[in-house]
Amino acid sequence: MSPTLKLNQREAAFNNEVVTRFELYNSLFQTLPFYQVKDTGILLPFFSSHCEKGAITHGSPTEIIESFFEKYVPDIDHREQINRMFRFIQYIERQVVLFDAIEDSSFNKIGKFDDSGTLQSLLQHAAISDEARQDISEKLKDFSLRLVLTAHPTQFYPGTVLGIMTDLIEAVKTNDITNIDVLLQQLGKTPFFNKTSPTPVDEAISLSWFLENIFYHAISDIQAKLEDEFDIDAASRQILELGFWPGGDRDGNPNVTTQTTKEVAAYLRTRLFRCYYRDFRTLKRRITFRGVEQAMAKLESLFYRNANEQLTPVDLQGEILELLLSIKQVILKDHDGLFVDIVEDMIQKVRLFGCYFATLDIRQDSRILRKVFEYCTKNIDTEVPEGYGELSEVEKIKAIIFKEADFVCPEEEQDAMIHDTLDTIRLVKEIQKGNGEKACQRFIISNCQRASDILQLIDLFLWSGWKKDNLSIDFMPLFETVNDLEHAAGIMEQLYTHPFYAEHLKNRGNQQTIMLGFSDSTKDGGYLMANWSIYKAKVELTAMARKYGIQLAFFDGRGGPPARGGGKTHRFYASMGNEIANDHIQLTIQGQTVSSQYGSVETARFNMEQLINAGVVSALHPNRNDLLDSRHKELIQQMADISYKLFVDLRAHPLFVEYLEKFSPLKLLSRINISSRPTKRNAGAQLKLEDLRAISFVTSWSQLKQSIPGFYGVGTALKSVKESGGWDEIKELYQTSGFFKTMLDNCMMSMSKSDFRVTAYLEQDEKFGEFWKTLKDEFVLTREMLLELTGSTVLMEEYPVERRSIAIREKIVLPLVIIQHYALQCLNNEKDTELNDVYNKLVIRTVYGIVNAGRNLA
Repeated sequence: MSPTLKLNQREAAFNNEVVTRFELYNSLFQTLPFYQVKDTGILLPFFSSHCEKGAITHGSPTEIIESFFEKYVPDIDHREQINRMFRFIQYIERQVVLFDAIEDSSFNKIGKFDDSGTLQSLLQHAAISDEARQDISEKLKDFSLRLVLTAHPTQFYPGTVLGIMTDLIEAVKTNDITNIDVLLQQLGKTPFFNKTSPTPVDEAISLSWFLENIFYHAISDIQAKLEDEFDIDAASRQILELGFWPGGDRDGNPNVTTQTTKEVAAYLRTRLFRCYYRDFRTLKRRITFRGVEQAMAKLESLFYRNANEQLTPVDLQGEILELLLSIKQVILKDHDGLFVDIVEDMIQKVRLFGCYFATLDIRQDSRILRKVFEYCTKNIDTEVPEGYGELSEVEKIKAIIFKEADFVCPEEEQDAMIHDTLDTIRLVKEIQKGNGEKACQRFIISNCQRASDILQLIDLFLWSGWKKDNLSIDFMPLFETVNDLEHAAGIMEQLYTHPFYAEHLKNRGNQQTIMLGFSDSTKDGGYLMANWSIYKAKVELTAMARKYGIQLAFFDGRGGPPARGGGKTHRFYASMGNEIANDHIQLTIQGQTVSSQYGSVETARFNMEQLINAGVVSALHPNRNDLLDSRHKELIQQMADISYKLFVDLRAHPLFVEYLEKFSPLKLLSRINISSRPTKRNAGAQLKLEDLRAISFVTSWSQLKQSIPGFYGVGTALKSVKESGGWDEIKELYQTSGFFKTMLDNCMMSMSKSDFRVTAYLEQDEKFGEFWKTLKDEFVLTREMLLELTGSTVLMEEYPVERRSIAIREKIVLPLVIIQHYALQCLNNEKDTELNDVYNKLVIRTVYGIVNAGRNLA
């Protein structure tokens, strides 16, 4: 089947399965039972239409809202108008859920036209010859995929809503109108937000829903299929792994404590054993044969007690596997292999998840760790020389001698961060002992700027009772800013050539993981420079690792939107040339991306299979065009430099922060009660751009419908290359380089979720008019240049289904955007404290639906 025909069939399927059914089921919203509200469902279509017309004519949000009520509900006062807007928000939030459910329910029917890049296409390739199958088998022996769920604050759906969505998806699959109606009613009465901010443990409990209901099944399914089809040693080769940040990630989050980490590790273990016990009950109904009674009774006791009783944790993985394998042998030997597949499924899951479910990563900022190191040198006989802090980097590295000690932070120590760091280092050993080494074996140093940051952390472990010859920890630097990325390879060479660190790596299988942050690099240098800096850093870091015989894995800190490394993520991995280590794919999944890409077993399998395929195929059949030549690198560097200057100049504009504060919900994001994490570092200080978290930064621009971090500077850079005579080369690069094409395609995705009509009224603003026009002009220029480059008439023309999905979602939430900007306008003009509080709530409530509809906006 030709690609064009496949695309047309997929588009037709989307229209039939999603668009038509959404229009049908959406009519049910007119009768949803909302408390004390009449005719809201009937009014909503008129309100949506009115907002659309107002946006087209560039009306201000105030004009649009006031003219609507004057036309359709003229006899109510201002407070009742606000009440109606809250009810509109309720409806629209649930419309978004309905569209999500319909789209997800149709995934298999639409996805069958796009099986390229999945496990199915890998199997088709393997079927070509025995040699092809063997090549894939060999590659899989050196490949792994690790998905890490993070605690970043953009996952808005609570567990109750996720459960309804799951049931709704199943009901929509079979067009069960009665059940759909009941579920929509349940949805109408179920809160979408927390009344108070969650604790880190609450966050862990919320995200564990995906571990238990999605990944527990999807990962074992994929692993089993790979083992069935390829020559993989099931007992020793784990291709898929899970990581977990809630409860372990304390970078800038004072609410994460040692006790938090301990509770989350225990909770993950308990949830896992409940999954095991649930599966065991199925096993018990089928394995009723002689010769297995004792092993079955022992297993039942282990699973039940660890799932329901507060026991001292013990790593039981070996014992459980031994019991299951003994049952399997009896079945094969004495009972004709009857139901052996059920036993094998359980063995598979125990091998994958052990007694920990997901590896709990610990992360802390280097500045905190330096402070703890300094404290220890003053309180322990470490033989670190006096005046260490004033030494040069080279002198510091020489001065660190790795002396073991057993220092326990005294109870009277007042500094909470010092206490937490040292107590957590001790706790890691306790978690490893109870849940297994993989339960907690990675320590990530964010804002890592020098080799001594890593070596000093090793000292903190050795001063806390750990032994040099049993240091079962992977120390991982996180390079984030453009400057840090530029110096990353030199820092790693200092580590690779350091005798102690080299010996430590040898004990860890000569494997080094390096984390690279997309979010902060974009906030720091803009879209093009961030992507190019990370690409260059990966090339340099790979060359350095190969020079010293180190097996390198990159851990990509990607958010949902392209501005934070998201978008068509698998395309980036598929386009890595052999200059970049790609044997091990590790990435964060966070925010609404978790529910949008991994919200069902089907979508989770699809997205994981695409990542596996990307890693395997890029290694077996590297595209020569993915290896950028010197001229192409020169062109991209030229573009990156131009866009970087433009972005940095924009950031330095005196109105930049004030514009974000005044016209976006930036100042109110901390009140949304979706995260235990502050929206900015140095929470008590005045807002400074450098303290603002990348998530808050990107979210604010997406709420403005301007997506500045996802495109700003791209148009100017492309225009400059064109004027300097490099246009044909750039066009060729877009057609041939997977990296360059994916980068610009994702940029177009960001722009497709922008709508400058909403803020067009600002062009006439005396203070901000010119600033707004600067943003709009770059958007228009970028769109023009990208359309010319791609030979398209509209953005994302190559992806019609995704483009249509985005357009429908944007249309659904346009009223929310108008309401939000109306409330912000009122806040900027209103002096009544009581009314301001209502407007604040109105703004906050709109954020949920806008982000959820965007699926990768924050």
